[in-house]
Amino acid sequence: MGFFSELDMYLFGQGTHYDVYQKMGAHIQSRGKKTGVCFDVWAPHANRVWVIGEFNGWNEYANEMERLEPEGAGVYELFIEGAKEGQLYKYVIETKDHERLYKADPYAFYAELRPGTASRIADLSTIRWTDKKWMDKREDTDPYRMPMSIYEVHPGSWMRHPGREDDGFYTYRELAKALTDYVKDMGYTHVELMGIAEYPYDGSWGYQVTGYYAPTSRYGSPEDFAYLINYLHKNNIGVILDWVPAHFPRDAHGLCDFDGEPLYEYPDPRMGEHPDWGTKIFNYGMNQVKNFLIGSALMWTEFYHVDGLRVDAVASMLYLDYGKKDGEWVANKYGENKNLDAVEFFRHLNTLITGRNKGTIMIAEESTAWPNVTGGVEDSAYSLAFSYKWNMGWMHDFLDYMKLDPLYRKGSHNKMTFAMSYNSSENYILVLSHDEVVHLKCSMIEKMPGVGRDRFLNLMAGYTYMFGHPGKKLLFMGQDFGQYHEWDEKKELDWYLIGSNKDNNYLKEYVKELLHLYKSNRALYEWDRNWGSFDWINADDAYRSIFSFVRKSEDGKNNLLFVINFTPVEYDDYRVGVPGKKKLKLVLDSDDERFGGNGKKKKQIYTAEKKECDNLEYSIAYPLSPYGIAVFKY
Repeated sequence: MGFFSELDMYLFGQGTHYDVYQKMGAHIQSRGKKTGVCFDVWAPHANRVWVIGEFNGWNEYANEMERLEPEGAGVYELFIEGAKEGQLYKYVIETKDHERLYKADPYAFYAELRPGTASRIADLSTIRWTDKKWMDKREDTDPYRMPMSIYEVHPGSWMRHPGREDDGFYTYRELAKALTDYVKDMGYTHVELMGIAEYPYDGSWGYQVTGYYAPTSRYGSPEDFAYLINYLHKNNIGVILDWVPAHFPRDAHGLCDFDGEPLYEYPDPRMGEHPDWGTKIFNYGMNQVKNFLIGSALMWTEFYHVDGLRVDAVASMLYLDYGKKDGEWVANKYGENKNLDAVEFFRHLNTLITGRNKGTIMIAEESTAWPNVTGGVEDSAYSLAFSYKWNMGWMHDFLDYMKLDPLYRKGSHNKMTFAMSYNSSENYILVLSHDEVVHLKCSMIEKMPGVGRDRFLNLMAGYTYMFGHPGKKLLFMGQDFGQYHEWDEKKELDWYLIGSNKDNNYLKEYVKELLHLYKSNRALYEWDRNWGSFDWINADDAYRSIFSFVRKSEDGKNNLLFVINFTPVEYDDYRVGVPGKKKLKLVLDSDDERFGGNGKKKKQIYTAEKKECDNLEYSIAYPLSPYGIAVFKY
């Protein structure tokens, strides 16, 4: 009997071998007095398979693998005495046509630094976890009722060492200290890391994955990556990873035609290829392929203690005709464009991940109106059971409005209010992600109308609206201090702006204040999806482009009133309705000198007067400056 047993074969064939990464791939073992590595690979269409590597001088015929029983399972295995941790290896696969393919291990824990394409033997049993306090707390936490402000980070371009001959990347260990210090100071609750699963081409940002079980070697070893997770958790920072089960690249060493024929992809190119992207589509109807992807998700969440996965390009998986013309796709058995295999895959994946790991979250980047993305599997046959969905509709409407000259905003007032009409349909995350600041889309500050300080005031108003609006939050790195350049994965952020430009520093301090306000006030996060958490005071002041609304806590205490002026017009005594005879405390004022404001002293406590305004019996008057922002607590 092989290391990969008959039970393993059965579970793998059913798509339910949830610990498959403990058997597939390369595993250091002792067999009696012999120490070496056991290799297992799935290649059912192969004629013969060998293992080559540093342990055998890359001799293509030295170590042939045995095809395990039952042969139809297609699993090959070999124990090689003397193979050691850190050594490079590949599989040589002889196809039915007797061609020879040189493939990296799909289940490898570690990879050779690009441009090398070999896998590297790694021993994960030596990794020690020191985040028990965080993990215990996570298990007892309801993520829907907790604050979630996510800092989206591309590690290779967040910060770099200057003047080095290599890329100057921060290692996982260096990143741990520097990133944690920044995130804690700013007040984010989570980081979302892009490009962690191994990928060959830097310009893909990590969305063309070849190593679904391997943290990229660009920044260090698996042990180094675990150190980063431990460090963030010990500092009460959650970790979300980008995860890409939608497609994979055609690189010769990767999954494409792995054993000489389509294996991980659908065999019909109308199902198995993205014409626009030049990539392959996973065969979600094949149990072993689903097991490969589910095993990857489980490894990140269970072994590496990651708190959530943001699933990329969900829409491309759900629709058979995504990015395709007539004749380039195949309808499902009902004659529709829904990919029923992908629907079943998501329902299985999401219920499994969140069911086995209480407190973890699954996030969909889904850009269409597919119903019940965050609905339970019992809600409908097409519910996907994600924890959260990126609110792409809100993002597009928000940016369309923010880019307008203030003179013309009154004509698009509804773009800012529309998202509340469907807010209760899903669990949403409001996102301003990397995708909005690349490919000639301009950085956030460069999208803003006007010149000089007006652009920063516009962005402050926009961010305040975002943090007051129901939904969890995500900002991409650089947006919080007004990075001028579009994001470029080849260089670090323009950190010098914070020290050299007052407006950038003021913006950073303002966003920091917003993040801490959000995190410290239950009204802003504890029941986002419930209509009871939100009241418009005035949603219809289009002429003046002023929005006022209330965020309410479940117990009715410490509610927050937001007033946001999206034009450069000043109002000495702007009157806003108040729900009852209240005393309101000013807790955020954009005119504060810390944020570059005029510094005029204002009352801190406002008592509602019995003067009707906004269809309410009581109101207060407040000096609202150009692009002025005020948040009151009552």
